[in-house]
Amino acid sequence: MSAPATTPLLEVKDLSVDFRVEGGQSHAVKNISFDLGAGETLAIVGESGSGKSVTALSILQLLPYPTASHPSGSIKYRGTELLGADKETLHVARGNNISMIFQEPMTALNPLHVVEQQVGEVLALHKKMNPTQVRERIMELLHLVGIQEPEKRLGAYPHQLSGGQRQRVMIAMALANEPEILIADEPTTALDVTIQAQILALLKELQGKLGMAMILITHDLGVVRHMADRVAVMTGGEIVEQAPVEDLFNHPQHEYTLHLLSAEPKGKPAAPPADAATVITAEKLKVWFPIKAGVFRRTIDHVRAVDEISLEVREGHTVGVVGESGSGKTTLGLALLRLISSQGAISFDGQRIETLGGNVLRPLRRQMQVVFQDPFSSLSPRMSIAQIIEEGLLVHGKGGGYDERRELIANTLREVGLEPGAMDRFPHEFSGGQRQRVAIARAMVLQPRFVVLDEPTSALDVSVQAQIIDLLRDLQQRHRLAYLFISHDLKVVRALADEVIVLRDGKVMEQGAAQQIFDDPQTDYTKALMAAAFKLEAIESGAVSS
Repeated sequence: MSAPATTPLLEVKDLSVDFRVEGGQSHAVKNISFDLGAGETLAIVGESGSGKSVTALSILQLLPYPTASHPSGSIKYRGTELLGADKETLHVARGNNISMIFQEPMTALNPLHVVEQQVGEVLALHKKMNPTQVRERIMELLHLVGIQEPEKRLGAYPHQLSGGQRQRVMIAMALANEPEILIADEPTTALDVTIQAQILALLKELQGKLGMAMILITHDLGVVRHMADRVAVMTGGEIVEQAPVEDLFNHPQHEYTLHLLSAEPKGKPAAPPADAATVITAEKLKVWFPIKAGVFRRTIDHVRAVDEISLEVREGHTVGVVGESGSGKTTLGLALLRLISSQGAISFDGQRIETLGGNVLRPLRRQMQVVFQDPFSSLSPRMSIAQIIEEGLLVHGKGGGYDERRELIANTLREVGLEPGAMDRFPHEFSGGQRQRVAIARAMVLQPRFVVLDEPTSALDVSVQAQIIDLLRDLQQRHRLAYLFISHDLKVVRALADEVIVLRDGKVMEQGAAQQIFDDPQTDYTKALMAAAFKLEAIESGAVSS
């Protein structure tokens, strides 16, 4: 790994950030200091709300001023003050000297512009190239970041690219002007494990090739161990510990650092009893979407989203479904819940349900619930927590009168680890982990037998992930729940599932007991998934050289 230069490229001293809120000021960052040397990687780690991204945005002066302000601080790039600098100074610094990769490329990229326009705009603003030179440089950049057949992607819009391709376009834009410093804000959070590994390897390779310094914003300590030279740990807007990466992992000093290091999902699922009743089964389940073409929109082929999958989920039993984006995981869950049309037999509690609909299926819907990936979008912002949880009770005519329903909601909130007094607040007033607990309470209040958990921890910090896994395990044991657990995070699946189905392009690549799948995968695809997921873990333990 690179050693920092004697004179830092970037010096941040005594930086504070306040946000103007109703009734006063919110202190987001409090008197932090750090520096960055040439070719060095500094990781800034911490949980959501710790001030990591606010710090990164402050460097490029991208915060919403005057709502945001800096009561104190200095940010110097090669001795030039950026805090409060004029437009010309910032224009030169942004893109030319310091670039940034944002967390979610789908929202960071302009949905109305094709790839060529988005990357070309950066070059046109900073390099004053003519159209021919711009196109040549775009092709060079897309090759550099590993986009296959880039000439075919120039006219693509963001929604026509996969998550990994979108992130590669973001990296190409950030590298267009060969900056000295790259700020990467959670660059792999929303990606599948294999794509995560590819993006991290790409960043490492490009850093070595171009000699960049990098600030890596993340909450994933495995990524930190693999990528960083030094680490700054943030919580509550403060840096509580700074150290070289090996020192921090081997000899952590602060209580919060110890908390982060011990926060990986742990434990193993309790195996269901041998006589556990079967809750739901599927036999040769198929979900095919037609591909239409021509003036008359004739069907010329099908997207085989789910292709002849069979499974069984019993009481107290968790079936984990893993695979990359587009493998059919979520489609499988929606088909089992009868939320989309499918072919093949589906039986719930011994009753065939694949042809049922409307009012006939409604009584069973109470017993089949779902918890979605992003609680911020799945919970209505206009409804209080009590109204969100009560909605299912009203639809199914359960819970008695108003007072009885309030008591039931209060008990359910207690069960998922929330205070009943919070029931009249709204989703935006809660953290991500608390919102996911509300989403779980919404499902649990109906006392279901089968729950589809669709990536319920992927948007959460690692310590909150561990809490949610413990909660789900506890609820399962208490109520003998049957889970279908959909995830691309194999560490989380290993902590919760006792059977695993590995999907690729709608087909089962491997299926069996979780321990067998994790310890002795049989197919090359499963081995590749495991290698991508656990390589960083092996590096952490010292089993693999970094």
